[in-house]
Amino acid sequence: MNNNMHGIDHIGLTVPNLDEATQFFSEALDATVIYDTYKKTELIKDAAFTKKRLGIPNDMAERAIRMIGLPNGPQIELFEFVGPNQAGPVAPSDYGWQHVAFKVDDIQEAVAKVEAAGGKRNADPTDLGGIEAGAGNQFCYCRTPWGSTIELIAYPTPQPYLAQAERRKWDV
Repeated sequence: MNNNMHGIDHIGLTVPNLDEATQFFSEALDATVIYDTYKKTELIKDAAFTKKRLGIPNDMAERAIRMIGLPNGPQIELFEFVGPNQAGPVAPSDYGWQHVAFKVDDIQEAVAKVEAAGGKRNADPTDLGGIEAGAGNQFCYCRTPWGSTIELIAYPTPQPYLAQAERRKWDV
């Protein structure tokens, strides 16, 4: 066991508009602003060191960074970039981080909040099966207003994997 590893501190997410993304996460997932690392009122960070450190193309620049917190679990660090070489959000079938899952108590309520905040569900909530099955255990993939994929997941019933796993998933 590695005593140096504690878990996920935050998840970085690039968004087209920092303020609109903050509003979405606030309305949909009860997030709050913790702090702004880099404000839009500051000069755009387009130095070679910034581009190398972040691994972004030379024609892109860092516009703003904000750390938001959810009621439980890791934070989300929102990034806004400017420049002509920015691609849209990836689909779950593309290489890279596919989605972020948010555990909720009431999946119907959570989906309604995501939609009221401008997001869209891909399909209705679906029962979890196999080693994750249980009464009320469901998931629902949704898209943020800018097209990134999020998952809402609820498992009020203990999941069958617990009977055979050496450790349980981190849980709030």
